Amino acid sequence: MSLEMSVEEREAFLADLHVGVVGIARKTKGPLTVPIWYDYEPGGDVWMVLSSTSLKGKLLTKTDRISLCAQSEQPPYSYVSIEGPFRITRRADEQLLHMATRYLGEELGRQYAAASEGGDDSVVVSITPETWYTVDYNKR
Repeated sequence: MSLEMSVEEREAFLADLHVGVVGIARKTKGPLTVPIWYDYEPGGDVWMVLSSTSLKGKLLTKTDRISLCAQSEQPPYSYVSIEGPFRITRRADEQLLHMATRYLGEELGRQYAAASEGGDDSVVVSITPETWYTVDYNKR
């Protein structure tokens, strides 16, 4: 029995609320892998907001592909991992508000976004998923 998710299952899983782990290549060390908030709608790109002056932001200028993994935190274990090219665009305040309310709820999300408005170094990174890896132990 295969534990691999169907296209519909993997897209639904990735669209659910999970903290992702982004992986960005480095030349002299292993890839940087750090948790990050992200959003995804089935059939689209995965996107996240980050600081262009952070280590993540600086490393993105030196590579053309990145990875993101989302997992269930409780057994039975499941995950979706994607890899592909990305593009960087300037962040709009609406994108930050959307992401903050997605993860923190309406009230705390609005407070978080208000405290972060005007952050000139924030960008949106959009990954186009080309490679998918999935496991769903619920299928056992």
